[in-house]
Amino acid sequence: MARYKIAVLAGDGVGKDVTEAAMIVLDKIKLDAEYTCGDIGWEFWCKEGDPLPRRTIDLLKSTDCCLFGAITSKPKQEAEAELAPELKGKGLVYRSPIVRLRQLFDLYTNLRPCKAYEGNPLVYKEGIDLVIFRENTEGLYSGIEWHPIPENVRAAIDSHPNAKKFADTSNDDMAVSLRLFTRKGCQRILRSAFEYAKKHGRPSVTVVEKPNVIRETSGLMIREGRKIAEEYPNVLLWEANVDAMCMWLLKNPREYDVLVSSNMFGDIISDLCGQLVGGLGFAASANIGDSYALFEPTHGSAPKYAGLYKVNPMAMLITTKLMLDWLGEHDMAQALDKAIAAVIAEGKVRTYDMGGDNTTLEVAQAVADRL
Repeated sequence: MARYKIAVLAGDGVGKDVTEAAMIVLDKIKLDAEYTCGDIGWEFWCKEGDPLPRRTIDLLKSTDCCLFGAITSKPKQEAEAELAPELKGKGLVYRSPIVRLRQLFDLYTNLRPCKAYEGNPLVYKEGIDLVIFRENTEGLYSGIEWHPIPENVRAAIDSHPNAKKFADTSNDDMAVSLRLFTRKGCQRILRSAFEYAKKHGRPSVTVVEKPNVIRETSGLMIREGRKIAEEYPNVLLWEANVDAMCMWLLKNPREYDVLVSSNMFGDIISDLCGQLVGGLGFAASANIGDSYALFEPTHGSAPKYAGLYKVNPMAMLITTKLMLDWLGEHDMAQALDKAIAAVIAEGKVRTYDMGGDNTTLEVAQAVADRL
């Protein structure tokens, strides 16, 4: 029996291409694992009305972790238009399967390392080595939304003194997305960030929010951050407004170590940091809970490139390295990271985004050969 059971969800578009690349490397490493593929994505929304079938959820529950490719998401009306004819008009509403998985398995920590590998021509500045902790289950991505506004929700809105200017707006002409924070949600993402900084010798944690304007939710995150920071006297606590943080990351990215933020702000900041170190082709992530984890590159499904084996697989390979670390296979993870760094530094095998003409699988094979 294999030591690990790993679910493999390739998903849509280039998710299948980069997943194939990851398997080249995992086969070379000889991780003692049983891999089981599952159904997820746009195909299953269109023909079944559910991009995350129950059978896939059951599969994940029987495994130790999941390696995930990429997913296609579209707005409400476009998604409904692409349903099979027999499914239209039945009230089905598309919801991102990756968001559902994060909430279903309580994968509250989204970890996104952004490191500038030497020799990468796309790097903004050498020496960048950031790690972003993004709260993964609450905030504006909690999925609590209304349009049109129900009467009970409208009554609650109207009771607030700042709602007077909306008094003449009808319920049909108003939409609400709830930015919901809990003290527990704030505490556990903050603690994850400080624990990481302590374990890896990172000197500072920067809490990125907007408490001067979004006083209650961002304020709760900042207040909890100050309390938790007292438990880590060797880690500096810095605070930054999200808009200023974007400017400072462009100006002085090497001054920062660990960043921690709420769901949407963390999403934005991590994409900015990803671009600093070469773009989405180098942007990896881990969705981590107390007992399960899902690992995915942060790029989308890029349908126009699907099956062309054109996109850069490095984000997926770095994601695979994160999975190995989470499983406790630190020697394998370190070996993979060194192989990735060596291929980038040598510069002989590169995809189109780096100025080369090699395929996704050729890059993966070059990394595997370095192992």
